[in-house]
Order: sequence, then structure tokens, then C-alpha cells
Amino acid sequence: MNLTVRETEEKGQQMLKEFRDFAMKGNVVDLAVGIIIGAAFSAIVTSLVGDLIMPIIGSIGGLDFSNYFTGLSKAVTATNLADARKQGAVLAWGNFLTLTINFLIVAFVLFMVIRAMNTLKRKDAAAPPKPTREEELLTEIRDLLKKA
Repeated sequence: MNLTVRETEEKGQQMLKEFRDFAMKGNVVDLAVGIIIGAAFSAIVTSLVGDLIMPIIGSIGGLDFSNYFTGLSKAVTATNLADARKQGAVLAWGNFLTLTINFLIVAFVLFMVIRAMNTLKRKDAAAPPKPTREEELLTEIRDLLKKA
């Protein structure tokens, strides 16, 4: 199939137009905004857990979960995680515990946000719309006809 330069350009422009139409659909743009906000929210929650919650837990019980690990070989003799990883394979279960707490906090916050949004939606749906002027007049006419 031999295409002229003009036909090739037209096909390229048509494909570019189709891609632009796809990319600019509301759902794709909303998804992109959601991903960006999610990344920013993740950084905030990571800081919340690492800088606020875990130090409080550590000060209460004298615990620092980030350095809890189990060496998988006899060669691992280090007392902190960074050095232990250099010596061999380790199970960094303290780090896993920190990330699990991080996940639970994110899940709980998202649950609370969705719950609040659902409550607002129910309030909006429960309020019946105010009747239009035409409906009010028709109601008055109906009531007058019932009296007659």
C-alpha cells in the first residue's frame, strides 16, 4: 500500500485528532487530576505517619519500628537495618509495619471523606425541589375547583 505524502499527513492528523478527543474526555481528565491529588495526599500521609504518629508511638513504648528486622543468615550481625541490608538478606518487618499503619490511615481518611460526601448527597436528595410558579398556580386552581 503506497501512500502519498498528503495521505500520510491526513492519516496522522486524523489519528492526532482522535487521540486529542480521547484525552480530553471528562473521565480521562478527572482521572489525571485524581492521580495528581492522590500523589500529593500520599506524601502528606507519609509525613503524618513518619513524622508525627510513629515518633509518638516510639516515645510511649520506646519503639522505633523502622529498624526492626530479622536477619536471614548468620552473616547479618548489624544492629540497624541499613547496615544489615549490606551484610545480607533481611526481613524488614518493622518497615512493613510502618507501611501497613500508613495504609490503614489512608484507608480510614478516605472512608471518612466518602462517608461525608454520601451524607451530603443524601441531604441534597432528601430535599424536594421547590414547586415552580406554574405548579403553584395549578395547585391553587385545583383547590378552588374542589371548593366549588
